[in-house]
Amino acid sequence: MTDPLPPGAPAPPVTFHRRIAAVADRLPELREALAVWLGTLGLDEERQEDVVLAGYEAMANSAEHAYHDGEAGLVDVRAEAQNGRLTVTVTDYGAWRAPAATNGLRGRGLLLIDSLADHSAQVHREDGTTVTMTWLSDSAG
Repeated sequence: MTDPLPPGAPAPPVTFHRRIAAVADRLPELREALAVWLGTLGLDEERQEDVVLAGYEAMANSAEHAYHDGEAGLVDVRAEAQNGRLTVTVTDYGAWRAPAATNGLRGRGLLLIDSLADHSAQVHREDGTTVTMTWLSDSAG
């Protein structure tokens, strides 16, 4: 049995974490799991859709760009809702590649993420990339 929170103490964070193979046909199940978890937070439908779309775009980028030459790899999706802030991070463990030239029909994923999240950042390391997306809302956590 856990002790109740003292009066006025902030609620503990509500968290989500999944790790799967970073391959395109596995991503829909991860997207759905994130959507189900978001449904428990009391966010409005439009905000939930923004989070799912931005998160899925980051997952797709990991599957498409992080691992080269058929190399298998993983993607971690973590989310935390606390004190009016919802943060979703998508991390892969592949090699960063600068975006290739495009015909204008592709290459808009990070712009989409930036437009959907209140704040977003990408960190590229030798051992992978992390995309962090944050939404501010009184009903998140």
